[in-house]
Amino acid sequence: MRRQLASLSVEVGFRAAAAVAVPLLVLFAVGRLDLAAYATFGAFTALYGRNEPYRLRLRSVSVAGVALLVSISLGVIVAVLGEPLWLLTVLLLVVVVAGTFFATAFQLLPAVPLFFVFALLVCAAIPTPAADAWPRIALAAGVAVFSWLLTMSGWLVRRYAGDRAARTGAVLLKKLHRRPGVDTTVLSDGRVWLTAAQNAIGVLVAGGIALAFGLGHAYWAVVSVVAVIPPARAAHSISRSLHRIFGTIGGVVVTALVLVWSPPALVVIAVVVVCQFFAEMLVGRHYGSALLFITPMALAVSHLASPAPLGALVVDRVLETILGAAVGIALVLLARAVERSRGLAD
Repeated sequence: MRRQLASLSVEVGFRAAAAVAVPLLVLFAVGRLDLAAYATFGAFTALYGRNEPYRLRLRSVSVAGVALLVSISLGVIVAVLGEPLWLLTVLLLVVVVAGTFFATAFQLLPAVPLFFVFALLVCAAIPTPAADAWPRIALAAGVAVFSWLLTMSGWLVRRYAGDRAARTGAVLLKKLHRRPGVDTTVLSDGRVWLTAAQNAIGVLVAGGIALAFGLGHAYWAVVSVVAVIPPARAAHSISRSLHRIFGTIGGVVVTALVLVWSPPALVVIAVVVVCQFFAEMLVGRHYGSALLFITPMALAVSHLASPAPLGALVVDRVLETILGAAVGIALVLLARAVERSRGLAD
């Protein structure tokens, strides 16, 4: 049992949970849970830098935090302009393609642009008067800084605890074995371009179909595509894609079970915090299982910001997840065919 716990990122789970719990509780105290999305996306800064030495974590957390704030800011700008579809489409393509190269170049974990895309689309969908744009961006930036400090605070904890905890196999102080570098070859790597093309085509197809059929909040179909498509240079495995599909659909079912009795805001906040904790413990070990918690967290945040009828929410999300997953699977199969043809050509 001890070894199983040690294999999970308990330390990063607590850190990520605290990063989202504190700002949401502050917003609850001041009666501004309508701003929950901006605080949560800023808190996503704490999702990065897992199990990395602090000299390397400094880079990972900083670049990820900046990328998140850029995505949030672009979403807010689109919202202020009335969410014009053409502008949102252009920016979505920029974020998903640039995010793919960015995550690969800096060897981030999670290694997909999921959170960047999600931040852009949700912030763009929230009606925003021009006067509120900078305060909302500032809120996200403030939470991102708080999350950055929280993420780096482990250095002090380890300095205080010394190496004894690591030598005795303490669960909370997992060895910092991950050592990401900076890959300067991404622009010349055909596999990275293939993944960027998969994401670009996928978000256009899934989003277009969702809009054509009038599904509410078509961005969930787009997010589902990005969740299903594997990271650049990873194997295009159908089984892994199916794990992600079932994890996402299972997360929607969990959300329905949680929200069916219209719980008070504090309970929804608790759900977000708990899901953040378990998602971060699992995301580096089994991404499909992590989506079982990432999905309720995302939907609960949306519910806090703008409550919607549960029936419509669940039906739309299931349909959009299936749509996005189907597009993602088709693109995975296409990528496998491309890779096989290249192998034969070589």
